[in-house]
Amino acid sequence: MLLSMNFPSWLKPEIIPGLPARWYGLMYIIAFGVAYLLYKRQIQERNFPMSADDLSGLFVWGIVGLLVGARVFATIVYETSDIYRREPWLVFWPFRNGRFTGLQGMSYHGGVIGGIIGFVIYSAMKRFDVREIADMFAASIPLGYTFGRLGNFINQELYGRITASPIGMVFPDAKTYPASLPWVQETAEKVGFPIPSADAMLNLPRHPSQLYEALIEGVVLWAVIWLIRNKKPFKGFTAGIYILGYGLFRFFIEYFREPDADLGYRFEIVKTELPIALYHPFLSFSTGQIFCFAMIVLGLVWLIVAAVLPNRKPIRVYEKEPRAGNEGRKLTPQDREEDRKIRRKMRRRSGKR
Repeated sequence: MLLSMNFPSWLKPEIIPGLPARWYGLMYIIAFGVAYLLYKRQIQERNFPMSADDLSGLFVWGIVGLLVGARVFATIVYETSDIYRREPWLVFWPFRNGRFTGLQGMSYHGGVIGGIIGFVIYSAMKRFDVREIADMFAASIPLGYTFGRLGNFINQELYGRITASPIGMVFPDAKTYPASLPWVQETAEKVGFPIPSADAMLNLPRHPSQLYEALIEGVVLWAVIWLIRNKKPFKGFTAGIYILGYGLFRFFIEYFREPDADLGYRFEIVKTELPIALYHPFLSFSTGQIFCFAMIVLGLVWLIVAAVLPNRKPIRVYEKEPRAGNEGRKLTPQDREEDRKIRRKMRRRSGKR
């Protein structure tokens, strides 16, 4: 009995075979759209003083910063060849060998750094409270991140280590291993893989770690932050929880994900002769885990600092601005009563009594 699943054969990277449009790019667009709608929802429920033009500008700066940071970081940290040093224009060149490929290779941690720089600069120009802006981003981004990981899954990239568990999945383009290796034979026997010959190359099941990340770092983290967004004790709290929570979640999920073959483990306390595709020693850490550990520390430090910064008390609901057309005229008792009803409704939504 075969104790694994095959990657869906009908799922291809291209939306329409033969055309350059790919699911990965579409997932990024959906992710940005979801984050935008969630951010807009928070502005409306809090009466946050930000116009539609300001919101659009904020996202443009944030997205540009994210894409630049993600791409540059990926080429600096994860690319072991010197191709980008010799031909730096290829960092943002979406063609390879005459074919449109999009921007392949994006670093989450670089995207976070670039996105933060982008929205901080814009917030400073518009004189928005950076902590308030960051808190609303923290409640918007994780759910969008889910779609990015689904794009990785469709691309059959960033998959996990080899496993004999029933939730293992066979990715058609994953690296194969000779059946002559003892650990390959043992794993194949556990999952019920037939071994045609001793010199056969086997493609063994792997953890679908992209789906783990989509669920835990995306849906679960978003749900937690979304539920506490109106109960934060001080400005910057949910931003700190996001940085800390993502770092923690991904640090442990990395134990199921295969490190980049050309990078391996950056820091090893316990070494093993087994391949990194099969075994991840608890005290050996991948590149992603090192950056996630830095996020955990940064999140904790930020929570401590934000808790003592001046003007730290959060504003649940901002006072409603005068309605369009009412400037310069005296409000009637009916107008005031309507405004009071709106304020009471917004306070109930935000948990303020």
